[in-house]
Amino acid sequence: MSENVARRGFLVGGAVLLAAGCTSNEPEASPTTAAPAPAPAASGNDQPGQKVTIGFSAPAADHGWIAAIAKNAEATAKQYSDIDFKPVEPTNDINQQISAVESLIAAKVNALVILPNDGQQLNQVALQATQAGIPVINLDRIFPDKLAYRTWVGGDNYGMGVAAGHFIGKQLKDKGVSNPVIVEIQGIATLPLTQDRSKGFADALKTYGFSVTAKQDAKFTVETGNQVATSLLQAHKKIDALWNHDDDQGVGVLAAIREASRDEFIMVGGAGSLNAMKEIQSGTSVLKATVTYSPTMASSAIKLARLVAQGKGMSDLVEKQVPQSITLASETITKDNVEKYLELGFES
Repeated sequence: MSENVARRGFLVGGAVLLAAGCTSNEPEASPTTAAPAPAPAASGNDQPGQKVTIGFSAPAADHGWIAAIAKNAEATAKQYSDIDFKPVEPTNDINQQISAVESLIAAKVNALVILPNDGQQLNQVALQATQAGIPVINLDRIFPDKLAYRTWVGGDNYGMGVAAGHFIGKQLKDKGVSNPVIVEIQGIATLPLTQDRSKGFADALKTYGFSVTAKQDAKFTVETGNQVATSLLQAHKKIDALWNHDDDQGVGVLAAIREASRDEFIMVGGAGSLNAMKEIQSGTSVLKATVTYSPTMASSAIKLARLVAQGKGMSDLVEKQVPQSITLASETITKDNVEKYLELGFES
């Protein structure tokens, strides 16, 4: 994830780079091509209601996580007969995304779901939408002005680091390892999301008396992941644990590990791609776990936009309106529980 690629996912697929998959038109298709069908809500929220038009804007689907975001949003919208889904052309150009959102405002959609390339730079156009009476569901990269969105939904970057740190810390403590060499491969070091992940990781490791020995960012790309991992493996002849922030760039990291014939350490990934889950499931890889930052958040964003536009609340909550902020938990996927997460994995 350049900053435009930051959050969420990136190119992957064996040692070969693969293009992101297309959006499925079939809600009942394979788990990696469509969002799970909605379970009936006790309040009848999933029953057809007022027809609403939901606009959708996101960065270009040039890597696995973003491709899954777009795929899940469209698949979820198609599960509801009362949603008219109106996506605009995905782009990594800030000005083009602003223009695209302005076209949705002019079309007077009932709600907007926006994953901005940059929350700061798209803040003003999101404010325009809310001032025009269009509720904005802010997906993942947050707008700095709370007046710019009705509800934010996204992942827990700090929680990802905490989950990875606890998994590694416990594994090393159980093995009786002291003074471990722990390596961290970040995405883009200057991004707040990366800094949050690293802080969570350091804070969790500290509870075990451990700290990070070396860290380097890999720009959320397969190629740079491969280069950075190769450099770190050469610099450290013995490693006890490695946390790679992103499963897409992890394809390059794993390729470098195999090339170096290194297997003395445990590795944890990040995001929850399908290929990472299969590596974990095999039991033959250094990759023992991945901590989630699931693109299923796009499915939730569409559901929330529908409820807000229809003036409904969430059926399992006492409150009458959709919450202002929803942070998804970062879950740890291991060989013991990977089967139940496979349906949520994204192709990369």
